[in-house]
Amino acid sequence: MKSITSRDNPQYKELKLIATSSQARRKAGRTLLDGVHLCEAYLQHLGQPELCIVSDATTDDFEVSQLLSQCEQKNVRCISLPEALYQAISQVENGVGIMFLIATPEPVLPNTISETSVALDNLQDPGNLGSILRSAAAAGVKNVFCSPGTAFAWSPKVMRAGMGAHFLLNIFENIDLEEVLSKSNIPVLATSSHTTKTIYQADLSQAVVWLFGHEGQGVSDNLMAKATHTVTIPQQAAIESLNVAASAAICFFEQVRQQLK
Repeated sequence: MKSITSRDNPQYKELKLIATSSQARRKAGRTLLDGVHLCEAYLQHLGQPELCIVSDATTDDFEVSQLLSQCEQKNVRCISLPEALYQAISQVENGVGIMFLIATPEPVLPNTISETSVALDNLQDPGNLGSILRSAAAAGVKNVFCSPGTAFAWSPKVMRAGMGAHFLLNIFENIDLEEVLSKSNIPVLATSSHTTKTIYQADLSQAVVWLFGHEGQGVSDNLMAKATHTVTIPQQAAIESLNVAASAAICFFEQVRQQLK
């Protein structure tokens, strides 16, 4: 395992740039997985990382040493950093000192949409995006299509909120949602306050595409026109609307409930 002790080391500079700049992550096609849980999930579902980074202060930690051993057995390059250098690139407060550098997955866009999927129109909050990904994975959704303007799915905040869900999904970014929805041979459902049909009255026994939009503005008019059905989630009149991540979870698991009948 190589030890890096200087902030001027070229590899360290590259890691710090990826850790702190969304633009750098997108340009490099790489991101950092920070913490034991994400690293374990990646090894379990996707394989080996490009690089394993550990803090000198935690190399004796049992969970870290187990992951480090797995990486070394797979001939993954491993480096150690002094705690101060490690913390300068870590996005997790009081985290356990291990990170993976990985290539951002780029799945092949399907020709037709025939299995339950999610389309996200200009969803901007990383926490909301991560929560939706986590709920989608738990509900057995396979594909997530993100429009330009949607938060970068592989940013540290989104990945922390997703808790490993990323590795169970096909995530497509900077996608023309109008084109994708035109390829759907299954119903496209959007939530709306301007309809009387509730989510519980909709037939969700088949695969569908769920369409969710910007936290404040909702789904754009041109995309709403692509929806084959609109549904509402019943709630108390005193509350104007639900958080988009909460709405998505309700929709996903109502579909799960109907399909378990």
